Amino acid sequence: MKFKVSFYHPLKKNAIELGIIEKDKIIEKFNSIEWNDYLKRMKLAKESEIYYSPSFEIIDTTDTYGLSTSAIGDNDWYIFYKRPKKVKVFLGLFERLNENYLTETENQTKKDVIDCLNALLQNNLEFLDEKIK
Repeated sequence: MKFKVSFYHPLKKNAIELGIIEKDKIIEKFNSIEWNDYLKRMKLAKESEIYYSPSFEIIDTTDTYGLSTSAIGDNDWYIFYKRPKKVKVFLGLFERLNENYLTETENQTKKDVIDCLNALLQNNLEFLDEKIK
């Protein structure tokens, strides 16, 4: 499996594309980012200069599953999980496939983020469905 990886610098308008990365290098890439440095830069910037919280996104190039995470504080993270999912519509009488179904969880630790990244890398989708509702 290969993953498309992007980084969202808090003070830049557009994502920084890090390219296609082999799955065994994703955690290393995530850990190489100076998260606290970016959070400090945000504190020093004017609100109008901030576009995002520092964020890391991976998307599986073979399907539409993806995971994004944003640093909010020293050990406070959001995790977003995108995947196709059948959802009920029209008063629950019908189902349709939502290709970009997104759920999120907040108040997570860096360890939680790494656990979720590893789950996606190992195709442990049940873990992600349970963790990120």
